[in-house]
Amino acid sequence: MNETITISDEEWRQRLTPEQYHVTREKGTERPFTGKYWNTKTPGAYVCVCCGQELFQSETKFDSGCGWPSFHSPAAKEHIAEALDTSFGMVRTEVLCSRCGAHLGHVFDDGPPPTGLRYCINSAALNLVERNENASSKK
Repeated sequence: MNETITISDEEWRQRLTPEQYHVTREKGTERPFTGKYWNTKTPGAYVCVCCGQELFQSETKFDSGCGWPSFHSPAAKEHIAEALDTSFGMVRTEVLCSRCGAHLGHVFDDGPPPTGLRYCINSAALNLVERNENASSKK
C-alpha cells in the first residue's frame, strides 16, 4: 500500500505554482487546449506534480479531442483514487492521486479499448518524465 503524504496548505502553496495549486488543491481546471501536455506525444511517464507518484504512461495516452490529456488506463490502479463529484450540477467521477490527494481531473466511460475509459487529466497536475526511445526501434 502507498504511504499517504500529508502537507500543510501553506507548504503546498510554496511548492506549487498558482495554477498547479488551484488545480490540485482547490479542484480547479485549466482551460481546454491550453495545458502543456494536451497534445504531447513524447514517450514517458506522467507523474503527480505534487508528490511524484507515477500516474499514467504515454502508451495509454490518446487524442480524445477534449483539449486535456486523455488516457485509457492508469499506470497502476492503486495510484489512482476516485470520488463522486456533484459540482456544477453534474454527476462525475473525480480522479485523485492516491498518495497525496491531488485533484487530477475526471474519468468518463467513453474511452477507447481496452478499458473503454477516458481519464481526462489536467496538465497542471502532471509532470512528464521523458523516456529516451532507442533510435533503431523507430525504423
